[in-house]
Amino acid sequence: MAIEDDEKKGQHGTDIASTASADIVPIDISEHGTMKRALKPRHSQMIALGGCVGTGLFVGTGATLALGGPAFLLIAFMVLIFLVYIIVTAIVEMVAYLPVGGASLSYYGTRYVSKSLGFAMGWLYVYSLGILVPYEITAGALVIDYWDSPVNVAVWITIFMVLIVSLNLLPVEYYGESEFWFSTIKVFTIIGLLILSLVLFWGGGPKQSGILGFHYWKDPGAINTWLVDGAGGRLVAFVRTLVLSAFPFTFSPELLIATSGEMQNPRKDLGKAANRFVLRLIVFYLGTVLAIGIICPSDDKDLVSSGSNAKASAFVVGIKHAGIHGLGSVVNAAILTTAWSAGNAYLYMSSRALYALAISGQAPKIFLRCTNRGVPYAAVLACSSFGVLAYLNCASSSSTVFTWFVNITNTSAFISWVCCCIVYLRFRSAYNTQGKPELPYHSWTQPYGAWFALFFFIILTLINGFNVFFPRQLSASSFFTAYIGIPAFMVTYAGHKLLKGRSDPLWITSDEINIWEGLEVIH
Repeated sequence: MAIEDDEKKGQHGTDIASTASADIVPIDISEHGTMKRALKPRHSQMIALGGCVGTGLFVGTGATLALGGPAFLLIAFMVLIFLVYIIVTAIVEMVAYLPVGGASLSYYGTRYVSKSLGFAMGWLYVYSLGILVPYEITAGALVIDYWDSPVNVAVWITIFMVLIVSLNLLPVEYYGESEFWFSTIKVFTIIGLLILSLVLFWGGGPKQSGILGFHYWKDPGAINTWLVDGAGGRLVAFVRTLVLSAFPFTFSPELLIATSGEMQNPRKDLGKAANRFVLRLIVFYLGTVLAIGIICPSDDKDLVSSGSNAKASAFVVGIKHAGIHGLGSVVNAAILTTAWSAGNAYLYMSSRALYALAISGQAPKIFLRCTNRGVPYAAVLACSSFGVLAYLNCASSSSTVFTWFVNITNTSAFISWVCCCIVYLRFRSAYNTQGKPELPYHSWTQPYGAWFALFFFIILTLINGFNVFFPRQLSASSFFTAYIGIPAFMVTYAGHKLLKGRSDPLWITSDEINIWEGLEVIH
């Protein structure tokens, strides 16, 4: 089975096997089957927006609000939205120039920098995105406790695992359609909560006796201190708020690229999806943190005492303060849908990253196997094995396990974004050196924005777990989960370099980077 016939490839893009160069060693995939381009623009746009809107936005922001206060939370999200915008525009410019079916960003790392970097990036995506699957599965199981369910949490974890894996084994058009509707539910939930927050702002709640306004910015206050007092404590609180606020954004730019391999017209659709994606981040993400800062006091004990369940959601706490009965259950149901949807998206991304590695000869050939409808079932089943980590919650505190997942994921996301900047800058260097071919998409922020983001995310990677160095804050598990991603990535890179890439340069020179091969197929 082929992705498209030659004529259709000319319209929609090319596949990874047809863009082989000296830097890529593709495998013959004809005997295994290939993925299909079956995602429509509305699918890819909503998946990129809603797919990664997980419990981090609805629940995780509550704990971050308690730590930093509403002003620091809002500022942190503004900074991160701008940085994510830079990442999105950089990688979309690069991928829209040469969209490759079945490829993740690791493919471009191989093509534009080195095989060792591409190898390390690919496995980074496989394990870090795979870890997010049990995170969301656990979240979905735990929010059910809002209704004080007598059923053991392990049962709910199993149900969620079966549902997520089953959906990912269906043809991609079913996945795309289901994610479209899941994301639509989440978007309308956010819109409804924003409208509710506006009503509460003007004092429309049953228990409110006047205009609420920015009352909670005055009492308990707009900013908090953390670990130490005074100006130093405010600085520490802001830095920690900035680090934790990155979690809702993790791998959302990469998800937009992951769907490009199955877009019907990626050269055209990617640019549109990128612009709309960033606009929706501003409206929904920034609107959400502004809303919770208005309706929820940052010193409410439920924000931190409940750990990692729906009772810790700032929206649920705000609804309780307003005296609205029954609405908390509705929000909880939306959070449940959110966890399921995000788990679907992360398994989708992890399996496609593994499939891309197998195509490039950097993972066992067994992961190339696809159904006759184009589903890489071997990769899906392998990546779904990460889901068993969700059962850690049966033995340890859920809040502790959640903290481990957040630390590991943040480090991986920061490393990924650093690599994205490096790969893009090498692409731009080759682009400038080799005659500046026409780009189907370009942003005003590039290439200087990539340099800024590169520096910023290197810093965030190094300070991800900085709090463990404060007195009485040292924890072996916190330190390990916050920083294990750095040596893991370096060992993966160095191992490939020593075993497979001794004769390869550290990076391909600008005049030797192949930015032309494959263009003849899509023009």
